[in-house]
Amino acid sequence: MNRRFATAAIALSLVLAGSSVTPVLAQRPVITAPTDESRGDALNNPALKGPDVIKFIGLRSGQKIADLFPGRFATAFAKTVGPRGKVYGVMPTEIIKIHPEITEQMARHATEPAYARVEFSTPAINDMNLPAGLDAVFIRENYHDLHVTFMGPADVPAFNRKVFAALKPGGVFVVLDHVALAGSGMNGPNRLHRIDPAIVIAEVTAAGFKLDGESKVLSNTTDDHTKMVLDPTILGNTDQFLLRFRKPR
Repeated sequence: MNRRFATAAIALSLVLAGSSVTPVLAQRPVITAPTDESRGDALNNPALKGPDVIKFIGLRSGQKIADLFPGRFATAFAKTVGPRGKVYGVMPTEIIKIHPEITEQMARHATEPAYARVEFSTPAINDMNLPAGLDAVFIRENYHDLHVTFMGPADVPAFNRKVFAALKPGGVFVVLDHVALAGSGMNGPNRLHRIDPAIVIAEVTAAGFKLDGESKVLSNTTDDHTKMVLDPTILGNTDQFLLRFRKPR
């Protein structure tokens, strides 16, 4: 099975049993915890297309990147930036409240060599303060969660402005997420854990970014965009967009 997602076991079991749980799952983040590397990190799990994603970001040795809602890309980024670089793994408090086990996982990682260049933090989403001078910011499969009620709700315009302010001129904000039907509005995030790429483009460019590129490396034309991402018929094989936004120089 490709690209597994970490959620509460009871929620996933209800999905597999065919129960109507979309309203429940809409209130829970679909995340890959920072320790979920049993199937490899993004560099050695082919399903994650890690080398392609990192090439699209343009990440290089010595650079600094913020990994928002960090998952299996954290150690891949650390390997890429090398000893002179830095990875900031930002896991919002709102996620910790739902998945408290992540706190212990991050504490354990702080002692592991693979995470030597990764610095974790757990701010509330609306109190997020990213370090200045970043080369890149990355969010994978969780931008849509900014629109779901369990996040507070998040102040999405302020969130994007903070990302913009933290980046160097010429730095990039890369968003990877599950595709929702065009024109579906907030039905995508709130019921399906998906988002219309047009919403992301409108919101991120409103913060001052310029759309700089798009990759189809994680696209799946057989996904009709109508199923919740944990539906067993599409789990791990959703159509995903990959957008790169650049802060003007």
